[in-house]
Amino acid sequence: MGGVLRAEALWVETFTGLRMRQLAPLFDVSPATVCRVIQRLRPLLAIEPAIRPADAVERLWIVDGTLIPVRDRKTGASSRNYRFSANVQVIIDADTKLVVAAARPVPGNTADARAWRDSGLAATSEGVTVLADGAYINTGLVVPHRKRPGRALLPGEEEDNAEHRRVRARVEHAFARMKHYKILRDCRQRGNGLHHAVQAVAHMHNLAMAA
Repeated sequence: MGGVLRAEALWVETFTGLRMRQLAPLFDVSPATVCRVIQRLRPLLAIEPAIRPADAVERLWIVDGTLIPVRDRKTGASSRNYRFSANVQVIIDADTKLVVAAARPVPGNTADARAWRDSGLAATSEGVTVLADGAYINTGLVVPHRKRPGRALLPGEEEDNAEHRRVRARVEHAFARMKHYKILRDCRQRGNGLHHAVQAVAHMHNLAMAA
């Protein structure tokens, strides 16, 4: 049995870069629980996070940034929520609600448009229609219509914005599910720890959605 556990630990370390004793605090469980879950879900863990499909031109993705409270002040910055946090840009597929990609964290006071430009996610989404909110204006993404000074939105534009909000809400739902994990409510990891945590949680989110 000990050999099996060591083999599982080696596999997890190879897959995530984290050992079981490092994975356990990410999900607020014991290393033994991590081992049991991995043994049960090992076949599913071969599934990679959602990738760009062959019919990408017909797909719709959604991007948004989420603020994650961090203790590492080299990773985060004081942001609008008056806490040290990091801004993580995440893309989901609008149809499947799977996480397609998550960028490396940037300081929480970084504007979403700048975080997007610096993230490298634009290359990932090349050829795919990507929805975003009004914070991403002039980024080439599909954003809501904006009111012009002294002019109300046209009825068609109001309808477009309503549909845009309805679809874009799916990324907020994904964030809510991902933040069920303690690590994304208050990350105490240092250095690249937050990036690894986001990748692990995104993978668990995809497994849950695909189950």
